[in-house]
Amino acid sequence: MSPLRLQLSIPALVLLLLTTQIAVAAERFSFAAMGDMPYREAHIPHVERLITRINALRTAFTVHVGDIKSGVSPCDDNIYVRTREMLDRFEAPLVYLPGDNEWTDCHRTSQPGHPGHDPLERLQHLRGVFYTGALSLGRNPMPLQRQSGDPRYAKFVENAQWQRGGVHFATVHVVGSNNNLQRNQAAVNEYIERNAANLAWINNTFDKAEAAQAPAVVVVLHADPWWELDGREDQRAGFTDTIRLLKDRIIRFAKPVLLIHGDKHRFIVDKPLYQNRQLIYNATRLMVFGDREVQGVVVNVDTGDADVFSFRTLTVPENVEPHAQPKPAP
Repeated sequence: MSPLRLQLSIPALVLLLLTTQIAVAAERFSFAAMGDMPYREAHIPHVERLITRINALRTAFTVHVGDIKSGVSPCDDNIYVRTREMLDRFEAPLVYLPGDNEWTDCHRTSQPGHPGHDPLERLQHLRGVFYTGALSLGRNPMPLQRQSGDPRYAKFVENAQWQRGGVHFATVHVVGSNNNLQRNQAAVNEYIERNAANLAWINNTFDKAEAAQAPAVVVVLHADPWWELDGREDQRAGFTDTIRLLKDRIIRFAKPVLLIHGDKHRFIVDKPLYQNRQLIYNATRLMVFGDREVQGVVVNVDTGDADVFSFRTLTVPENVEPHAQPKPAP
């Protein structure tokens, strides 16, 4: 081979080696996301069919963003036990994060024969039912790192972290009903303590992702904090700290970040975050189905793709409720 040909081929060889390394390093997997279900007794078979469908897909794991009952149904002990048993039917790991309906709003559920519950007592009970160790739920659970491992945040067993394909995942206990900044001093005190823990957990998650040069981060919440602020401050104080910190850390991370939540029962994938009226391009939001729409979402992860995340709906045809007849025109 002539010196000229050898000289010209070296850059091509280097490029080939780099491309091969990138291809080997890229990770591809899928996980399922769901939440705000079951809201009604009649929807329990719907959820069971959705679990069967997800099991058949063999996703790496599933996240449930909370609200395992409606906001007005009783918060009796059997609801938590039954749901725990249902979530353990997932073949792959299941990571569950509490919503507001299963604790924050339990004071609203007073009915004849079913008095309302103390939300703080229900939160303590919920933690005892769903978070009994370092493993996720599901028939084949995976290990999680829980914030409760830090003595400063010993009660926050629901805040968890895990990694898959280099992507860093975290659950952060942010709920509807203004994140429990409401009602009385006991609720306010609970919010203050949990809010401090949540902010520390968000920082911890991004610190680890940055140190590991992770390709992406996924943050799972329950609440819809009204992301669409176009640079303005949220007037609902229960979410302001969370939104502000997430914006700052996402901008600093400068790689794809996926925010998954429920609460409003509409399937949405968009880019809702702004800083000083400028779109934060690397932040994507997924809101899952819920309530009457007992369906799921599959998130495809490809760390070799610049966007990392892509989405497809997971529809169980038997769960689609018939449309009501339109009202006659006036």
